[in-house]
Amino acid sequence: MPSKLTAGDLQVINRVAVFRGLKPETVQHIIAPATAAMLRPHEMIMRQEDPATAFFIVIDGWMKISRSTQSGGETVIDMMRKGDSFAEAAAFCGGRYIASAESVSVARVARIPADHLVRCIRQSPDIALAMIASASQRMHYLVQQVEQLKAQSGVQRVAEFLASLSLAEQGRCALALPYDKILIAGRLGLTPESLSRAFAKLRGVGVTINASQVNVKDIVELRRIASDDRTAVRGTLRPVRCARRTAEASARS
Repeated sequence: MPSKLTAGDLQVINRVAVFRGLKPETVQHIIAPATAAMLRPHEMIMRQEDPATAFFIVIDGWMKISRSTQSGGETVIDMMRKGDSFAEAAAFCGGRYIASAESVSVARVARIPADHLVRCIRQSPDIALAMIASASQRMHYLVQQVEQLKAQSGVQRVAEFLASLSLAEQGRCALALPYDKILIAGRLGLTPESLSRAFAKLRGVGVTINASQVNVKDIVELRRIASDDRTAVRGTLRPVRCARRTAEASARS
């Protein structure tokens, strides 16, 4: 059931990218009628093709943004976390949602009515400029994601995803996968089987995975694999097996 925003909710909302550059009083005016919803895992907050009656800000938890295909499948577009906003362009234009949003964990999400947003924009065009800038940044991010899917191998995509979870600059680090492996595979444009093969290959450079816990021997090496071209990645990962075969051959001789 929707509830009023708390002081903690407001701290998150005031820092979202879509409001960057706006005066605090302008932000307060925009979010004045906003409500917050607590979602259990797998609850929907918007559905593809429904009228865009609001836009949303993730206060806590994870939300999956996805599109349904004509064959009945699902394409994961993005995963939203604390401080991310979504559906602002649809609310701004008064159209329909182009994707669905579903919680993948317990989540708290703020809802800002679209009609109120449009009234605010008419009163203060600076809001539209801020939202266009935010939409442009989102488009740039999505272009990078398409480039990643086109240019990077599965191993590179997994390496980059794991590296993005760590704040460590060098040496060993421990990570926790933020959501289940099926969603990670969908997010990276891989099948679950391809994801498993990528994890197996990364074991050769000291990445071990036990359920949702990940241990990385060298975060710098993991980031290098993510950024190198495919030839360099293959050259990095193959010596582990070659070295083992060499050792076995030496033992037999």
